[in-house]
Amino acid sequence: MKISQDTWVILADGAKYLAMRNIGDAAFLQLEVVAQETSHQLPARDLASDRPGRRNDASRAMPGGVTAWGKSAMEQTDLHMRAEMDFAAHLARRLAEWADAQRFARLVVIAAPRMLGHLRAAWDDRVATRVITVIDKDLTGLPVPRIEAVIMGIEA
Repeated sequence: MKISQDTWVILADGAKYLAMRNIGDAAFLQLEVVAQETSHQLPARDLASDRPGRRNDASRAMPGGVTAWGKSAMEQTDLHMRAEMDFAAHLARRLAEWADAQRFARLVVIAAPRMLGHLRAAWDDRVATRVITVIDKDLTGLPVPRIEAVIMGIEA
């Protein structure tokens, strides 16, 4: 893929993002890091210490005229998913701020599939109108030269 000069590239997963700008041209991609941030998510054991709640079921008649009461467990909230959604909303707000400040006119978004879904739900028209392409891959752990190679189609 060819990306023109000054196009921004955002890489994100559920816990970190990397914002880069192409200082090269469409023929020679050269990404420069503009901003980065990591969310410090706690392990699951520290996010919730209680077990799921329980609720009383309605009484029901049992054979022999006995009334029975029961209890049911409530579904556990996925706190890591909630943290990813909050981080996506935070990144969407940052992108909107940068768009308002005219820091970028074109944006390429590369994100892990689940993070991409959260981002799409969180960003507004200020960002959406500037997105030129979206790639659903998690490249956040790669060094910049490998990221450039993947974008240019040299590496899969």
